[in-house]
Amino acid sequence: MISLSGTLTVRIINGRNGEFRVGSLHTEIGDFAVKDLVLDQYDEGCYEGVFGISRVFSSSYTATSRIVIETRAVLESIALANVNQLSAEESEPIEQDPIDEDTARKETHPAEPAPTTESSLPEGQEAEAGPGDEANTDPDVQLFGLLWPLQDSVKLDPTVDRGQFRRQRDRLKELGYQFKPVGQVWLKG
Repeated sequence: MISLSGTLTVRIINGRNGEFRVGSLHTEIGDFAVKDLVLDQYDEGCYEGVFGISRVFSSSYTATSRIVIETRAVLESIALANVNQLSAEESEPIEQDPIDEDTARKETHPAEPAPTTESSLPEGQEAEAGPGDEANTDPDVQLFGLLWPLQDSVKLDPTVDRGQFRRQRDRLKELGYQFKPVGQVWLKG
């Protein structure tokens, strides 16, 4: 991993899967496209700081009638120093939603089926429901998993599925949480 000072410009794009965020990282050694899941919780703007980059690679996609080839960086860490508004010139309307990339990747490299666990109960016998089992039907418990119950300060896990991450972000907004880019944490408002 290398650490570089720079400015991350985050834009919000409306695509067929809804809103998504993309970034452009401007550093002293070059400019990189950033499509990391963690960006889905940021507002549009310019974020100055130190960025830990774990991987740099070329990527391409088609958008309308053009092919876009870009140098992409994967961010391992973000330490922000300053946040600024996004200017009108910094907006590019055509981008591919990273969720479409994830879907294409899963179709070409399907994940192995999850291992099944065998019950220790004799065949035909089912376990009795315990007192906490009704909580498993609560949509927020299912959405947030181990993060539930939510505290006044919530840090989302960027290793979850991109769609689930976006649903978590939207639900936090509905519950009155606000994202604080410095610290990358959601605080109860």
